[in-house]
Amino acid sequence: MNSITAPRGDPRLEALHAWLAVQLSGAGYTLAPASADASFRRYFRVTVADATRIVMDAPPQHENCRPFIRVAELMREAGLHVPTILASDVEQGFLLLSDLGVTTYLQALNEANADSLFGDAVNTLIAWQRASRPGVLPLYDRALLQREMELFPEWYIGRHLGISLADSQRAVLADIAKLLADNALAQPSVYVHRDFMPRNLMLSEPNPGVLDFQDAVYGPITYDLVSLFRDAFISWPEERILDWVVRYWEQAKRLQLPVAADFGDFYRAFEWMGLQRHLKVLGIFARICHRDGKPAYLEDTPRFLAYARAVCGRYAPLTPLIRLLDELEQSPPRAGYTF
Repeated sequence: MNSITAPRGDPRLEALHAWLAVQLSGAGYTLAPASADASFRRYFRVTVADATRIVMDAPPQHENCRPFIRVAELMREAGLHVPTILASDVEQGFLLLSDLGVTTYLQALNEANADSLFGDAVNTLIAWQRASRPGVLPLYDRALLQREMELFPEWYIGRHLGISLADSQRAVLADIAKLLADNALAQPSVYVHRDFMPRNLMLSEPNPGVLDFQDAVYGPITYDLVSLFRDAFISWPEERILDWVVRYWEQAKRLQLPVAADFGDFYRAFEWMGLQRHLKVLGIFARICHRDGKPAYLEDTPRFLAYARAVCGRYAPLTPLIRLLDELEQSPPRAGYTF
C-alpha cells in the first residue's frame, strides 16, 4: 500500500506512482516529502522494506533532468559523493536516486563543528575544481552574469518594493553590474556547482554528500566558496569567514589551482563575487515569492542586504550602491502594493 496517493488535480503525482510501481517491480512502498525546493522540482523519500531512495519529480515543461545526470557523472568521476541514478525517465521528468541521508549541513552546523564540516566541504570543492576542463560545462559568461543581475531591479526593486527607478539610479546599477561582471570574468575558470551552500550538502559517509548541482557551469573560481561561507540561511562572523577563506586559498595554492598569488587580491575577488551573488539571490527570492507563491524565502532578505552593505562599505568603487540602497529604503511602496 502506498502512503501518498495522488490528490485530485495532481496528475504528476499519479504518474509518479505509476512509474515507481514499474521501477520497484510492484513492491509496496511509502512515499514522503524529502525536501523543499526553490524550483519546480519536488523530491520524495521512497521507503521499500528497510531501504530508502529519493525520487525527483521535475516537470519537463519547466525542468530538464539531463544536466543533473551529466553533472552527477562528472562529479562522481572527480571523486565527489553524489546520488547514484538508479532509474531515469527524462521524458516524464522522473529520476530514482540513492538516498544521501536526512541531515543537511544547514541543520547540523554549529560553533563547535563548523571547522570540521567546512574542512570536509572545502576538500570536496577543491576535488571538483581540480577536475575542471574547458568545453565541458556551459560558460558562466557575461550574458549569464548580466541576466542574473537584472533579477535584482526587476523582481526585488520593481516587483517586491514596487519602486520605479529613476534614470540616475538605473545608471548606478548598470555601473555596479559592469564592475561585478568584470571581476567575475577576470578570474580563472573552474567547474562551478553554482549553489554550493550548506543546504545542498548532506552529512554522510564519505562527507559531505552533494546535491542540487544541475546548474553547474565553468566560471569564476571564487563563486562556490562564496556560496559556502556567505550563505542565504546562516551567517558567520567576518573573522571566521576570513580564516576559512585563507585555509582554502593556502590549500588551493599547494594543489596548483589557479588562485591569485596574493591573498588580498583573492579576497577582494571573493567579496565582489559575493556581492554579485547576493544581488542575484535578492531578485530570485522576490521572484519565488511573487511568481511562485513561496514567500518564506524573503525572510532572509535582511541577511543579503547586510552582506551587500558590508562589502560595498569596504571598497570605494562600490559605495554608490550603499547610497542607492539608502534611497530605496526611504521610498514607500507604491499605493496598493501588497507584500
